[in-house]
Amino acid sequence: MKSIIVPLALALTASAATLALPTAPALAGPTYTGVKGGNVAVGGYDVTSYFTGSGVPVKGSKAHRVSYKGADYYFSTAANAEKFKEKPTAFAPQYGGHCAWAMSRGSLAPGDPLVYKVVDGKLYFNVNKQVQKTWLTDIAGFIKKADINWPKFPDTAKFGG
Repeated sequence: MKSIIVPLALALTASAATLALPTAPALAGPTYTGVKGGNVAVGGYDVTSYFTGSGVPVKGSKAHRVSYKGADYYFSTAANAEKFKEKPTAFAPQYGGHCAWAMSRGSLAPGDPLVYKVVDGKLYFNVNKQVQKTWLTDIAGFIKKADINWPKFPDTAKFGG
């Protein structure tokens, strides 16, 4: 009896989590986590720091701010800010910093700047570690679906992306 109840409970929990994800009209505008107010991208983390291989994102500073697609990106150094200015698409997160898994399902959810993965030179966020575990099971498939869904969202959802 226990073997039937546990999978059913897990399935119901997963379904409930899926149903709780907001859709485009509910979240219009930037949904970056970690910084209140304004249009601060990626919770104020330096997006170039995700590509250093250290595995630890670094907080940026207002002193090294660059505006891109309606969002303010903060950098830890002037050199990193310049690197971003030269080629912002190489560093800006996919889907405007929204959760890649939620986007694959046609929904917007805020991306957590501490729950991320760089795949084929692109930065992806997930809403939390539990969702990331699911996303990691089929990264290529979820990216393919998210790439199809992202253009369907209004520009107000696309700050920084």
